[in-house]
Amino acid sequence: MIKKILIAFGVVILLVIGALAVGIIVAPTEFAVEREVTINKPRSEVFEYVRHIRNQNEWGPWFKREPTMHQEFRGTDGEPGFVVSWKGEVESGVGEQEIKRVAEGERIETELRFKEPFESVSESYIVTDAVGETQTKVTWGMKGSAPRPMNVLMLVINIEEAIGKDYEEGLASLKSILEGQ
Repeated sequence: MIKKILIAFGVVILLVIGALAVGIIVAPTEFAVEREVTINKPRSEVFEYVRHIRNQNEWGPWFKREPTMHQEFRGTDGEPGFVVSWKGEVESGVGEQEIKRVAEGERIETELRFKEPFESVSESYIVTDAVGETQTKVTWGMKGSAPRPMNVLMLVINIEEAIGKDYEEGLASLKSILEGQ
């Protein structure tokens, strides 16, 4: 009887390991998230505001959720090389964001380096496109990867949906601030 139980237990363990191995093989390793909003303000005004990373504390969702988050700033905000580092106590973890490239009036690219609760590096960007003289489409996006075996988590966590909700919330707040509502 004990022998049959041990064999069944061994088979279950092998099935779990096999399922995990298959998950690691088939789960995607790359992800991308992108959301957009149209703001009733000229492109130059919108870009001048979003290029400054410190302004994300006003419109981004994370500082609003954790206003006690500790932040440090290095460099000139709005310019390549500017870095904000943060340490949150609730949900923000530990990491930093660095401006890598600014295409004046059009695009700002940053690198997000998460250190806790897990290490990862992602690319983030904000693009401003003139829709008319007084309207601007703002696109906020992020691309990254999850190396194997961590990629198996992408089978249970929908990163596009989770981060997408945060981006939608942030862009709605950005629109409200810039339109003065």
